[in-house]
Amino acid sequence: MNRGILGGVWAGLSGLIFFLSGCAGDTHHRLIISVPDQKMLVLTDGKPVALYKVSTSKYGTGDLEGSYATPLGHLCIRKKIGENAPLGAVFHSRKPTGEVLLPDAPGRDPIVTRILWLNGLEAHNRNAFSRCIYIHGTPQESLLGTPVSYGCIRMRSADVKQLYELVGTGAHVLVTEEHLKEP
Repeated sequence: MNRGILGGVWAGLSGLIFFLSGCAGDTHHRLIISVPDQKMLVLTDGKPVALYKVSTSKYGTGDLEGSYATPLGHLCIRKKIGENAPLGAVFHSRKPTGEVLLPDAPGRDPIVTRILWLNGLEAHNRNAFSRCIYIHGTPQESLLGTPVSYGCIRMRSADVKQLYELVGTGAHVLVTEEHLKEP
């Protein structure tokens, strides 16, 4: 077999694997999350369109069950939850509770506004979906920019709503320990 045919077969197999992982869909958007910078860069067709302050895990990086760490590597958005929920809407077990919190409301720190549920695409992050690793809103917006989560990637409610409306399921996500090359 020549390289052209082999390359075509490999591309077809990788596309099938991507599809079977539950991540077929949005090929126009890419999210790059820098753990040291605590920022997310959003690209549309390779061009920067947004830069957000985020928070990753206070327990560091990894993918072990029960670790509360943020998984590194290539992931994708497998499910989107929260369409039309108000800013600050509280979710428990991915269902709205009816409660709405303002930014920096005192007390607990639930998942709010929107949920982008991540699926790991590599052996070292394959537990992300079963661990319920999300990109989601937080009422603790004043803490963004520092690692304070329990594994998820936290965002301001207004930012996660904007991101939710921009990207579709299947959008590629890279969580890296490298610094961003900001535009």
